[in-house]
Amino acid sequence: MTGSADTIYALSSGPLPAAIGIVRISGPKARAALEALTGRVPDQRRAMLANVRDPQTGETIDQALALFFEGPNSETGEDVAELQLHGGRAVIAATFAALARLPGLRPAEAGEFTRRGFDNGKLDLTAVEGLADLIAAETDAQRRQAVRQLQGALSDRAENWRLRLIEAMALAEAGIDFSDEADVASDVAMRSLHAARLLQQEIAALLADGRRGERVREGLVVAIAGPPNAGKSTLLNRIARREVAIVSPHAGTTRDVIEVHLDLGGYPVTLLDTAGIRETDDPVEREGVARARARAAAADLVLWLTEGEGSNPDSPVDPGPVMWRIRTKIDLHPGESADRGAPHNSAVGDRDAYDVSAVSGQGVDRLLDDLTAFARSAIGSGEPALVTRERQRHLLEQAEAALRRAAGEAEAGREDTFAEELRVAAQALGRLTGRVDVDDLLDKIFRDFCIGK
Repeated sequence: MTGSADTIYALSSGPLPAAIGIVRISGPKARAALEALTGRVPDQRRAMLANVRDPQTGETIDQALALFFEGPNSETGEDVAELQLHGGRAVIAATFAALARLPGLRPAEAGEFTRRGFDNGKLDLTAVEGLADLIAAETDAQRRQAVRQLQGALSDRAENWRLRLIEAMALAEAGIDFSDEADVASDVAMRSLHAARLLQQEIAALLADGRRGERVREGLVVAIAGPPNAGKSTLLNRIARREVAIVSPHAGTTRDVIEVHLDLGGYPVTLLDTAGIRETDDPVEREGVARARARAAAADLVLWLTEGEGSNPDSPVDPGPVMWRIRTKIDLHPGESADRGAPHNSAVGDRDAYDVSAVSGQGVDRLLDDLTAFARSAIGSGEPALVTRERQRHLLEQAEAALRRAAGEAEAGREDTFAEELRVAAQALGRLTGRVDVDDLLDKIFRDFCIGK
């Protein structure tokens, strides 16, 4: 990203047209830009009604609310100005054109406002990730988890560990460098080892969460699988309450995996409609079948569909952890339906099954209720998880492994390598929050933000 000596501007509200369009300006010339467009600068954090004019022509662009936040007490840590305009495309375009003609101003890049906040110490890397997740949240569980991350739940814990680790490192270094000094306690090495063991146990306990945070963020994956014409696409459309997949009586209609994101009781679930699994000579359909097998095998739950009581009861896929059997088209086989329901932990080979009609909706509500309960059980309904991304988990695993190695080195009497492993662990914790060695990660992280954030 370009250096923060520039003053940047962007639309920081939703897509146009809208009732309100918020234009945000950040940088050393934010005050001057606001004054050029409105004629004066309001008191800090006080909204001012102003006519927004093009400084070059004097033409009125719009009437808006203007606000000013002096750095470092702003979101970015710099001077920040905001114009709350009417959200018409022409209004925003004219405002941007006027700003572009002011010296030292340029349009912001994706995520640049948040990047400046990070650079100026307004939030750390885990909070940045929490903000990104909050913007992308589609369910209540995702929102709660993202808010907790944004408020520093993980970074506070990591900072506490880092400070304790620094203290352990200081004790270890004192034991190495000043062991012959009278004023250095003889038990410094044992105290450092004890601190390292406690930290290792705490980090290991945090990591033993079944990856709940990643599940909430990415969503539980449920694959609808089965032979051709078992009603997979019809059931997907019924659950999604819209025509997502093409429904046809011809085998092989679904060639690729179709994904639908659902909110089931506040929990994120990704529903997959897969190709009908059968032997085929069609190379395109054969690829679809291969993808269906792979996605079903990797899913958290497989709904294996068969039509009626006796058709194709066995599943030729390598299943995920749990499989439920669904008998479909019961409106065409009324004598076979018993409105049975499968328990949440029904395993492969369990002959309990659901009887549903995706056309009439019979049995579908019961299936959805159990899917919601399955998501609640798999994700957990308690306190949101602290670890929400693979990057975070990987760094914590590095720190935990280094602390385990450190304990082994200390027990073997190798004080130098013990201290080095403590430094490795401290570096991993520092990278978690963005304190050290993260320059190569920053562009990738902030690139995923929208313009104006």
